[in-house]
Amino acid sequence: MHNSPSKAHQPIIAALFIIVAIMGVILFFIPPGLFPDPANGLQVLRSMHLGSSFNTFVSPDQSDISQDYTEYITWWSPGQYLVPYFFKLITGSNMGHGIAITVTIAELLGLAGFNAFFKKVGFSPLVAAISLLFIVAQQAFMVPFVFYNGGEVLIFAFEGWFLYGCLSINKAGFKLILFVLLSGWIGFFLKSSFVWVYAAGLCCLWIRLSKITIGALEWVKKAFWIGIPAALSIAVIYFVYLSKGQSPASHAHGIKITAETFTFPLASPLLSALSIDDLVRGLFFHTGKPIFDPVWSLVVLIALAVLSLWLIFSIVKYIPNDNYRLFIIVFYVTALLFFGTAYMRQLSISYEARHFRILGLLVMPGIVYLSRKLKGLFRLIFILVFNVIAYTSIFYVMAGYKANSMAARGTTGVAQPNIDQAGLNTLIKLDKENKNAVFAFISNDIGLEISHNRIVTLSPVGDNLKIDVDDYKYSGFAGPLYIVLPESYNGPKEKLIMKSFPGYAGWNISMLSPNYVLYAAKLKR
Repeated sequence: MHNSPSKAHQPIIAALFIIVAIMGVILFFIPPGLFPDPANGLQVLRSMHLGSSFNTFVSPDQSDISQDYTEYITWWSPGQYLVPYFFKLITGSNMGHGIAITVTIAELLGLAGFNAFFKKVGFSPLVAAISLLFIVAQQAFMVPFVFYNGGEVLIFAFEGWFLYGCLSINKAGFKLILFVLLSGWIGFFLKSSFVWVYAAGLCCLWIRLSKITIGALEWVKKAFWIGIPAALSIAVIYFVYLSKGQSPASHAHGIKITAETFTFPLASPLLSALSIDDLVRGLFFHTGKPIFDPVWSLVVLIALAVLSLWLIFSIVKYIPNDNYRLFIIVFYVTALLFFGTAYMRQLSISYEARHFRILGLLVMPGIVYLSRKLKGLFRLIFILVFNVIAYTSIFYVMAGYKANSMAARGTTGVAQPNIDQAGLNTLIKLDKENKNAVFAFISNDIGLEISHNRIVTLSPVGDNLKIDVDDYKYSGFAGPLYIVLPESYNGPKEKLIMKSFPGYAGWNISMLSPNYVLYAAKLKR
């Protein structure tokens, strides 16, 4: 597969790294906003700054708002807030700049790692470079420059190097033990869902090391060399971290099989590699107004599942490198079993292609190789798809830059799209003037700007006004209460929110700005 000594790949690689570096510099002037998961992680960091113990979230107790509720958060890995906080500390800057450094370094490391893996697994430098070009063109790569997505960008920085390690170790020994042990801890620290990638990668490593020997006994020996440090790595993760709280695996809701239970994992290579799930705003988990109705979403999903199976079959048939075929098959089967079982048990894991991004990254050089080998219609489709994805990604980033440049900014330095600057300035002023107040929001990023008082984050109220009262109700009284709502909540929605605090009376309603309203109550009912 190393067909050409040409250096045509070098300008591509250089251009990609320069583009990413420039986008990283832009982040210092136009900081990203926050996705909900990393915003929750930063709320944990905020609690730690206010005196809580490590990784412990503190908020007003719903049964008595004057008391605190504490929870050791294991739903997300701590890396999503500790890594940018590290860069914040060493630079003496704000969290926005810490996130900018994190995103830039993670994206560059990720590209370098996958470039090394693609070449190590047998692809020519040019195929590897074109694969990276396609990866950079994807919306998944561009998202962190608009919204910090925490573990998603962090694990991208590590996965390529993890795969490279699984391919580079050729014998049992201390190096193997250290790699297995540390890679489990590092990967989980960056993103907890790395666990299934860890299992698939180690399976590939075990098969590679074992197939060069003869006899079942040697396979068993290699299994112990890998299995013992892997078990130790997972055991430490569980007893030191996971056992202290809840995780997506803690919330099974019984067995349920739907058409998408296994079809979605089957379709995941193309859903992820070609950014299809992003382009249609989510087939089943929508990030905006859905393009397809449920019936057409299922039709598209089934078609993508068939095409993904064809793609995997073509890769196995036409690409000569045994190691690459091994990684493709093992990761595809592992994803099907892991996520198919999770969806069947109705765990709290959404139907989103981002969970399968590693598959999209793995098949990318295979798609590039096939497009160069098969030519004709396949190559034409590849070029067309690339241009569509690149265009939409550029449009996404430019629109994101525009929105974030106009968004409010507070002491954290991150973009605050859910409030305007006038409203945020008033909130910061109120925060400085009070020491025993409670601030309530319907977005979990605004509360990060509150440094001296406690905060409550409520779920947004849908237009159907259907809410679980128990999730909203905060009983008791605890000093001044300030609720910030968008002006669009005027009417039934605002009444639902105010009724969530039955211990308060004497409401005062004032406009923070033309678009946001402040509801203040200082009297005990």
